[in-house]
Amino acid sequence: MSPTSHVATPPHQPVPNSLALLPLGLFLALFIGAGLALGAAGTEMAFYQLSPTVAILPAIALALVLREKDLATAARPGGLTRRVNVFLSGAGEINIITMCVIYLLAGGFASVASAIGGVESTVNLGLSLVPQRLVLPGLFVISAFVATAMGTSMGTIAAVGPIAAGVAAQTGTDAALLMGAVVGGAMFGDNLSMISDTTIAATRTQGCDMRDKFRMNFAIALPAALLAVAVFWLAGDAGRAAAPGGYRVVTVLPYVAILVMALSGMNVFAVLFAGIVLAGGVGMAVVDGYTPLRFAQDIYKGFTGMHEILVLSMLMGGLGELIRYQGGVAWLLAAVRRFTDRPGRQNGAATRTAEAGISGLVAVADLCTANNTVAIILTGGMAREIAATSGVDPRRSASLLDIFSCVVQGVAPHAAQVLLAGSIAGISPVAVLSANYYCLLLGVAGGLAILTGLPRAPRTAASEGAQARSV
Repeated sequence: MSPTSHVATPPHQPVPNSLALLPLGLFLALFIGAGLALGAAGTEMAFYQLSPTVAILPAIALALVLREKDLATAARPGGLTRRVNVFLSGAGEINIITMCVIYLLAGGFASVASAIGGVESTVNLGLSLVPQRLVLPGLFVISAFVATAMGTSMGTIAAVGPIAAGVAAQTGTDAALLMGAVVGGAMFGDNLSMISDTTIAATRTQGCDMRDKFRMNFAIALPAALLAVAVFWLAGDAGRAAAPGGYRVVTVLPYVAILVMALSGMNVFAVLFAGIVLAGGVGMAVVDGYTPLRFAQDIYKGFTGMHEILVLSMLMGGLGELIRYQGGVAWLLAAVRRFTDRPGRQNGAATRTAEAGISGLVAVADLCTANNTVAIILTGGMAREIAATSGVDPRRSASLLDIFSCVVQGVAPHAAQVLLAGSIAGISPVAVLSANYYCLLLGVAGGLAILTGLPRAPRTAASEGAQARSV
């Protein structure tokens, strides 16, 4: 029988087993070790030289070799075949496949909208509306809007960063402040965008609706954003801004349409498909030489740009299912429950402890991987189990995953966003992250949300089910 042929997985109740987490440790050791070694050798973007899709392969091999702690199951014939099928079932799980299709559509939209000049027009339109004395907070707001519309913090920094560097060169304003405003705004938009990798990963792994997660996230992130705007305003007059270039309002419309449709509760597949069609239609109507063939090529270009995160999502889904099957998640849950179930601890305290555990889990993963989407995919399954057994609403767990991964991503000196901003402005990444006030304030806001339990998610059948499972 072929190792990949279908074999019904026997009934199996995972037994807590810390050894099942070894593959996860191996993946992190390889990925982090390569980054540290290359960084010490002076390689630029050291943590992005080894693709996580390759670093995870030895971890998968180790997970396939490990035996289940349930000896009755482990002793049955076809052990390797059974584990291969468990891996494949995890890689092909409905949430993983849904997430991958959304990645493809989001990449197609971003590619087409950028090709027709939407990014450049959005940035220049924003600059034309910002008073010269409010350039610092204005750059934050522009970056926030562009990132929310594009769904990518890296693309936003690449588009707005050179403008901020130009302002610094013209006015003598502290480049770190300007780049801190750009990175902070980019992380704000990336955290909230309906088509962001992090939003897609957080909502799909936690089993909640994007619109509900947006509302929860917005209530936590908005106060931090307003305080960041105030800080940048008080930081001083940035002087005369660089003259904005030309723009076409019509090429901004696809981004606006995406936001409106997503917030209205429209199905995410319909939103992205409509966005692609609208962006292509605008391009063929107003951009010289933009033909249906070019439109098709740009869609495919967007698809190929998502290949790494798509493959990683499937491989991580399979590895996560193996870890769960072999008892790794059960062991983590037992460890969390030892804290949440201490005598005398009320249900609210247990929930807060679980939320702190979820936040800490994704923060450590992001610090290790320097990639907020990877961190969410890596810890999403564990977070969902913790949430389900501790009464944490899925909307809260999805928000906390996204928030704390973005916090760490914005202040880690080896994160791609910080490195890119520093390279554009010709300054140290440490200088950039030290001026990223938004991410620091977002971390405080997230901590207060855990301590106070606010904002509270409206009760639904799903949230009541989570509460029931925690009893």
